[in-house]
Amino acid sequence: MDADQRRREELAAFLRDRRARVDRAALGLPAAARGRVPGLRREEVATLAGVSVTWYTWLEQARDINPSRQVLDALGRLFGLRPVELTYLRTLGGHGELTPAAESTERAPARLRRLLESFPFPAFLLAEDWSIIGWNPAYAQLYPRIETLDADDRNLLWLLFTDESLRRMLPDWAEQSRRFVGEFRAEARRWLAASREDGIVTRVSAASADFARIWQERDVAGFVSRERTFRHPVRGNTVYEQHGVVPSEFPDLELILYVPAEPAS
Repeated sequence: MDADQRRREELAAFLRDRRARVDRAALGLPAAARGRVPGLRREEVATLAGVSVTWYTWLEQARDINPSRQVLDALGRLFGLRPVELTYLRTLGGHGELTPAAESTERAPARLRRLLESFPFPAFLLAEDWSIIGWNPAYAQLYPRIETLDADDRNLLWLLFTDESLRRMLPDWAEQSRRFVGEFRAEARRWLAASREDGIVTRVSAASADFARIWQERDVAGFVSRERTFRHPVRGNTVYEQHGVVPSEFPDLELILYVPAEPAS
């Protein structure tokens, strides 16, 4: 399956999912008849979005058609999508960048390695598929396993769902893991490009029923800086502020910084 077909398949699934989530009462519509799935019927979506039933049905069947940005925006308004979800919908509809990096990066560029090592707090570097390709000594102290893992296993999604020691370090694992999956999905180019077909999503889905279930829920989340709590086996609970920084020279990479949180006054 090529990248365009995968994009259309995901668009179809996303539309079906969001159509089922619509609150009919908020649109002044009667409750769904007994035995029907919640949300809107295709005919209702077509009428309210101003498109033909046949055309909208083709969208949900992943047909090879090209929806305009205006139609996608109308569907976004109808489904009550948040800005990050609307951006995702536009990308799936062909109005976003899906081209992967020209060359995969397997280790941190020297300049970024020096930058990482200058931070006194934990920091690491993510490649496009969330492989961890660089880290500093403070991060190795927080998560010592990073130094002994095989390169193929040094991936944030993989570790989050397969490393029991990491899960024990996260008292809010259920919330954070769901958040990370939503952030990863929002970056569609990381996993929808043809070269990603057998990539990290397929691998983690096969290894973790938790990930497979959360991935199929199709939640989308934009990155936000936030507090992260780690239950360190030696130092006890440690609280950081997590920040993400994209280097202007390397836009396919992302620096993740764990800045010590200010103690509560």
